[in-house]
Amino acid sequence: MPILSAQEVNDQLAKLQGWSLNQAGEISKTYPLANFPEAMLFANAVGMVAESVQHHPDILIHWRHVTLSLASRDEGGLTQRDFDMARQIDALPKNV
Repeated sequence: MPILSAQEVNDQLAKLQGWSLNQAGEISKTYPLANFPEAMLFANAVGMVAESVQHHPDILIHWRHVTLSLASRDEGGLTQRDFDMARQIDALPKNV
């Protein structure tokens, strides 16, 4: 899958709510949840989706916040696959 240009990345980010480009060149988003158990359930739901499509984000759980970061490391940057995964994650219920 081809690496997206800076303009393509910006165009894709404009279509997503709350996702941004981080210093590592990944797209990331922090999801606030009600409490730690809900954060864990959400992170596990993300893991199930990730495993089903074989595209795995970095997941950081900090009490009731889950931060996800995506990049296509095998391709060396951001691809359409990252933005498709972001949309799948955004579609998950946040009180799993």
